[in-house]
Amino acid sequence: MAVSNIDFTSPNVQYTYDLSNNTIFEKNPENYINALGIQQLKTIGNSFLLDVYLSSGNVVEYHYHPNATEVLYCITGAITASLVNPFTKERKQFSLGSGQVVCFPQGWLHDAKATEDDTHLLAVHDTPELQTVWFSDLLRLLPAEQLAYMYCLNESEIKDALQPIHDTVVIGPPRNCERDRQFSGARSAHENMTFQRFPHNLDD
Repeated sequence: MAVSNIDFTSPNVQYTYDLSNNTIFEKNPENYINALGIQQLKTIGNSFLLDVYLSSGNVVEYHYHPNATEVLYCITGAITASLVNPFTKERKQFSLGSGQVVCFPQGWLHDAKATEDDTHLLAVHDTPELQTVWFSDLLRLLPAEQLAYMYCLNESEIKDALQPIHDTVVIGPPRNCERDRQFSGARSAHENMTFQRFPHNLDD
């Protein structure tokens, strides 16, 4: 269906593509996502690929695809992935290693966190043009006063908690995460401390 208008007798028909030519998000050199859809490869048919690279502790944030089911294949490394089942109102979590897959049905909220460095994932979607709703966009765009009113929450606490989210996160934690810097600073200070060695015999 997606390739029905292609003249396959033409010598100009494209059958190959280098995904590294279409990086759609990069947090740093170890954490980034390449994409391949019909805009890059007209012969791809009813498919959209996300080529995901993660280092340990990095997570593709919660999101859902209104127009596609996703099959996530772990090529190398390891992840924990979770989904929210809208029928049972339950969150399920799965551990995946190399060669294993998890399926996220169309419209279901899901995420994936690397538990090893050099994790490489391939996400396959049954649409040539993928739509994605990122949870960070919901958090930063929904008015705090409405959230507070709807769910009987403290508006100022909501504003303070969500204030650092200025952009779509995609791969978290964000590069400018103050929490991580504070933790790293505290850990470094602890590691650099010198301790006085007390004698075993207090009379010495």
